[in-house]
Amino acid sequence: MTATPLSHLAHPGARIAVRVTPKASRERLTEEEGVIRAYVTVPPEDGKANVAVQKLLAKAVGLAKSRLVLVQGHKSRDKVFEIT
Repeated sequence: MTATPLSHLAHPGARIAVRVTPKASRERLTEEEGVIRAYVTVPPEDGKANVAVQKLLAKAVGLAKSRLVLVQGHKSRDKVFEIT
């Protein structure tokens, strides 16, 4: 199994806090001083940004996106995902 940038967070029941910036110029995920920031290109309309962040985070953690559940921050820049 190949290690991904955030694979150390891939534990069932773990919660991952993410600060989101929608409408960015490119999609990327950064971790600085323990803070995870997600930059997505889609606008925050109809949950599109939430889905984009879920997909980006799942890839970085090395899990299927269905294993990440948004538990807090549906309409906020600060989101919390839980691994099931």
